[in-house]
Amino acid sequence: MSLLERVIHPDQTKLWYGEIPIQSRYTVGIAGERFFREIKENGRFWGTRCPSCDLIYVPPRLYCERCFAHLEEWVEVPTTGRVHTFTVVHLDLDGNLLPEPQVLAFVQLDGTDGGLVHYLGEVDPDEVCIGMCVEAVFKDAGERRGSITDILYFRPI
Repeated sequence: MSLLERVIHPDQTKLWYGEIPIQSRYTVGIAGERFFREIKENGRFWGTRCPSCDLIYVPPRLYCERCFAHLEEWVEVPTTGRVHTFTVVHLDLDGNLLPEPQVLAFVQLDGTDGGLVHYLGEVDPDEVCIGMCVEAVFKDAGERRGSITDILYFRPI
């Protein structure tokens, strides 16, 4: 098959297995910097509010995704929310069985139009359900480094 021909079926493609060793740095940007600083220093969440659409973005954004307004109003948002969706993970990234299943969830934070993907803890995977009320559990203040891992997990309330 030449490069100019259209692929119709996946079995027409060529593939190989391998690894590409890549190291990189990721910047969280201006909004992310403030968001993670608040987690590190105060154990709380902040979002940005659109004055036109009245949306509260978490994680915060500098521009509204609907109307493209510049977002300058920062608001503290609750560390509580509801499980919007979740999955139970049984294998690690190498395909090895985990000692215990882990639950990953998208938690929509109360009063916001956004949320975070994170682990659920202090709950049996069979007890997790859509709509479950949860709250963030943070590392001790001295252990926080300004990243998403400063949140240990969300637990049921």
